[in-house]
Amino acid sequence: MNGLKYLLDTNFIIGLLKGDEASVAIASGINLAICSYSAITRMELLSYPDLTEVESLVINRLLARMNYIAISPEIEDLTIVFRQQHKVKLPDAIIAATAKAQKIGLLTFDKKLAAKL
Repeated sequence: MNGLKYLLDTNFIIGLLKGDEASVAIASGINLAICSYSAITRMELLSYPDLTEVESLVINRLLARMNYIAISPEIEDLTIVFRQQHKVKLPDAIIAATAKAQKIGLLTFDKKLAAKL
């Protein structure tokens, strides 16, 4: 076992960055060292057109406290199956497949995605 327990998706991390009460309440009892994020989440967070240098720095500092999970062939295969079974956007399917491949929980506020897991 890799010691990871959670995969934080993009909307959850945005909530943390904005100080959203629900995100902060959930994360307050969790050590970020047992959390991870997908390559997709990193791309989504850092690709906003109006992102400032300070915001980029804050995002990178938060991500540095967690474990990065690259897209592997296993994640690709699970993504394909997930999209065949559920009508979801490709980034959401990759994130769901990443959690499944790692056998960890997904922390998300996307109720439609959570219902498909």
